[in-house]
Amino acid sequence: MGNLPIEQRNSLVEQHLWCIDRVMGQNVSLIRAAHLDKEDVYQSLAARLIRAVELYDPEKKAGGSLKGYIFMSLRYEMRTCSSARVQYGFGHAPHYLPHAVTPISTLEESDPYWQMKIAA
Repeated sequence: MGNLPIEQRNSLVEQHLWCIDRVMGQNVSLIRAAHLDKEDVYQSLAARLIRAVELYDPEKKAGGSLKGYIFMSLRYEMRTCSSARVQYGFGHAPHYLPHAVTPISTLEESDPYWQMKIAA
């Protein structure tokens, strides 16, 4: 489908917008735990959906469906949304950095002396 007319691409994207809601619904706990903004996640997934429709090639996917390819792409993007690269703007950081960055709001909630710790 690589060279679809834009009208046809847009039509396919509109038909599959529900996939974004489904993937977000399946990852509600991740979105909450990573303190992700739902609108930002939706935009990232929408961009990935457009790209998936553009890149899908039924001949190369060994009979895989467009819907299956879209879900695979959206799930991958969901993992990317929660990475340190995206959340904190670390351009060259590895994707998985547990506890590398702690939001100040978390410090305030967990330790009354947080200001002394960051000043040291």
